[in-house]
Amino acid sequence: MARIYISLGTNISPEQHLKAGLLDLQQYFGPLQLSRVFESESVGFKGTNFLNMVAVAETDLAIGEVVATFKRIEQANGRIRGEKKFSPRSLDIDLLLYDDTVCDEPVELPRGEILFNAFVLWPLAEVAPNLNHPVAQKSYHALWQAYDKQCQSLWPIAFEFPAELQPNIKLSTL
Repeated sequence: MARIYISLGTNISPEQHLKAGLLDLQQYFGPLQLSRVFESESVGFKGTNFLNMVAVAETDLAIGEVVATFKRIEQANGRIRGEKKFSPRSLDIDLLLYDDTVCDEPVELPRGEILFNAFVLWPLAEVAPNLNHPVAQKSYHALWQAYDKQCQSLWPIAFEFPAELQPNIKLSTL
């Protein structure tokens, strides 16, 4: 079984899509460990704020199958393929880490934005503070501590997780 780290983000009906995405992830991958939910300003375009978080799961699926599952979940939640990179999203699910795999195909792992986007790094540091980035060779906690927190606005928010998730989640905080 591989441990996978998953980034979720949304700024279109964000509470609805985040809850639906988590329920779908639980359906496919079983129990989840979750960071808190964070609100952030949009990055790369003018738009409404995003809700972001990181989930951890275990799977016996190959990397390509995991990514295909994420695409199915996104599509079921109204994600339209072919939209601009920096644009509003109903649901964006990205594979950040697959154990300590380093590769470029079928997707880049570890995902490059881990080191550059607060909305990925802070929640990842919550769920895996002592885990080392497989390329940078520093813990996610250390990477977050060294991050320039002035470059992106991000703050944790109160979020009511769906009742169906409650028995199967472990919430993390840093």
